[in-house]
Amino acid sequence: MINSDTMQAIYERARQRRRHIVLPEGNDPRIVEGANKAVELGLADVTLLGGSEGIDISSSDLIPGLQSALYKLRGKKGMTEQQAGEAVLEPLTFAAMMVARGHADGTLAGAVHTTGDTVRTAFQLIGRADGVRSVSSFFLMVLSNVEGEQRTVTFADCALTIEPDAEQLAQIAIASADNHRAFTGETPRIGMLSFSTIGSANHDAAAKVARAAHFVRERRPDLTVGGELQFDAAFVPSVGSSKAPGSPVQGDANVFVFPSLEAGNIGYKIAQRIGGAKAIGPILQGLAKPANDLSRGCSAQDVTDMIAMTVVQVVD
Repeated sequence: MINSDTMQAIYERARQRRRHIVLPEGNDPRIVEGANKAVELGLADVTLLGGSEGIDISSSDLIPGLQSALYKLRGKKGMTEQQAGEAVLEPLTFAAMMVARGHADGTLAGAVHTTGDTVRTAFQLIGRADGVRSVSSFFLMVLSNVEGEQRTVTFADCALTIEPDAEQLAQIAIASADNHRAFTGETPRIGMLSFSTIGSANHDAAAKVARAAHFVRERRPDLTVGGELQFDAAFVPSVGSSKAPGSPVQGDANVFVFPSLEAGNIGYKIAQRIGGAKAIGPILQGLAKPANDLSRGCSAQDVTDMIAMTVVQVVD
């Protein structure tokens, strides 16, 4: 399903980092098979919750500490101690609190639970990274040319943030650049996408993207960012040098930040369905610690792959 060269490179990065991932859906055979394979390949140390091979949450000696931490975290939102005790027995909550309290490095769910439940639990209990206003997502897109040569680029945000403002776009760009480096080993080059290239159109939507690019340069001068850029100016060197001669990115971007969820979602699906690109994701970013969402139609191989990707996201 996923390009083997790309995935093998991610596997190698996971082996080098090997971290502890907790999976709250231990009753699902795909989760069990995928987890066992990940351990066998040396990608991660894995804890399953539930099922014949997982731990029984109700008898875990972590319960008192997690319950106390959950009440402290959510009590101000109206949760009582009794409700915290009941909630912590739910696998999604237990797993997220394990990560939040440092008993695991990341979590992965979604084979059984909905995306809404999975993302909401991670957002509420693990929380956002310092300085991040909203959690976003990215896809790794594996592109092939007519000679069969392949490259991997990053598209963001294609799954979560509907109408990001300039500040949010800048945060999406920075997080996506850091993740592109972590997953591919490449130096990120960010193209902030628009229907305008460096002032070719006078519109608030284009100005928003230009402001976002300015924010990225201001906060992360180590990153190379161009924008606002039309996609061809960000992707095709000959077009980039013609349309944006003064831009630090001239058709050589490998991180593409879309101006809205609408544009990003349409863009990645066109690349996938017409362009033949392989889409890996969505992968969540902007959380204090890694948590990812599986499709309910996932395979055991997908579980193994996503365990590796969650490990790569762990910040030392």
